Amino acid sequence: MRALRLVTTLAVAGLLAGAVATVATPASAATAVFSVTNNWGNGYQGQVTVTNNTSAQINSWRVEFDLPAGSSVNQSWNAQQTTSGSHYTFTNVSWNGALAAGASTSFGFLVNGTGTPLNCTVNGASCTGGTPPTTAPPTTLPPTTTPPTTPPPTTPPPSTGTPVERHGQLRVCGTTMCDRSGARVQLRGISSMWLNWETAPYAENLSALRWMRDNWNLQVIRAAMGVEPAGAYLSDPARARAQVETIINNAVTAGVYVIVDWHAHEAQNNQSQAVAFFGDLARRYGHLPNVIWEPYNEPLQVSWTSVIKPYHQAVVSAIRAADPDNIVVLGTPTWSQDVDVAAASPVSGTNLMYTLHFYSCTHGASLRAKGDAAIRAGLALFVTEWGASNADGGLDGRSCLPEAQSWIDWMRANGISWTAWKLDVGTDTTNLLSPGAPVTGGWSNYLHGHAPFVVANMR
Repeated sequence: MRALRLVTTLAVAGLLAGAVATVATPASAATAVFSVTNNWGNGYQGQVTVTNNTSAQINSWRVEFDLPAGSSVNQSWNAQQTTSGSHYTFTNVSWNGALAAGASTSFGFLVNGTGTPLNCTVNGASCTGGTPPTTAPPTTLPPTTTPPTTPPPTTPPPSTGTPVERHGQLRVCGTTMCDRSGARVQLRGISSMWLNWETAPYAENLSALRWMRDNWNLQVIRAAMGVEPAGAYLSDPARARAQVETIINNAVTAGVYVIVDWHAHEAQNNQSQAVAFFGDLARRYGHLPNVIWEPYNEPLQVSWTSVIKPYHQAVVSAIRAADPDNIVVLGTPTWSQDVDVAAASPVSGTNLMYTLHFYSCTHGASLRAKGDAAIRAGLALFVTEWGASNADGGLDGRSCLPEAQSWIDWMRANGISWTAWKLDVGTDTTNLLSPGAPVTGGWSNYLHGHAPFVVANMR
């Protein structure tokens, strides 16, 4: 849609947390509404909602603005962001560019500093629908009468250095994750394919990991080491261990976090092997701040108290004998969905989190309610696997992005870290890469399935 066909307005006023401002526009115009959804004094979380009020569909949008000196966008989501000095451009991603008449979409961003947008344009036209204003909008947030009583969903990290350089040793703080300085952290990243079934060693390539860190803002990678199938750990332990250790060492070099995942559905049947595996890796890698342990991917519909919990107690004990502080993420019943059941009888120990998995075409508000119940009971959750697909990973190729967005919003609001399924090539919705994707990264033109959505929400 040509820029002259889209007339929009972005209001930059009423900037206290929760405030929304609009500028009156003709009935035929589109609108863009800016709001501050969280304000913590030296920064804020902003949101822009673009609504198409024309009588015809628009197929793309581009919002641009400047920020005054001393303020900068730290991260954004649901839009592609480019930055040139103090000038910021946000363009639609593949799934939210087309807006039918009356339809809306939104993108969000975190700002370090208190300056608000200046010189706004949408698709090249002034946001006010006319010439640029002669009087600039206010450059600082008005003072709050009462300091915020709750922290923002995630504390914006320093803008330089690798994720591990910024955050260091992680720990559980209440129902969320904090870094070495006590700041709240939400890690976002991707999971490998079952390592025994990946079509190429994408997850084991250091260049690819660095590329994802620098281009996708990846902060954590999950090494999903298959255990039970043919060719996996139980039948070829040397190969499986080598794959996992390659990923760990690459994560250390790239300065990102790594989840060591015992990717099994009946791990209780091989408890002694799991104890030996995690005990050995904890002795050799447990001193590193990079490592997060995940001893049981997805238990089936078996008892938490008599089957899964005793297994976790044994493996956690082996880990803690050598590694007293790295986070351990514990699988929960029914393919890591029944976190409320685990909350009724949690495992004793420190820096323990609990796994919740979802696939948005299958799981919705009722599963989030289980998560809410677990959080109320005091559990810290980590979504180590999710997809914008059916629970089979998207064999039909279908995506359910609106429900996936509800999950993204819920995880952000609760400070829940996540890794999306899965780094591989294939026809499933959850395969992130299309055929021909090089092993070494550079995948901007090889995104497949739910990948554009995943990448947009990592940035």
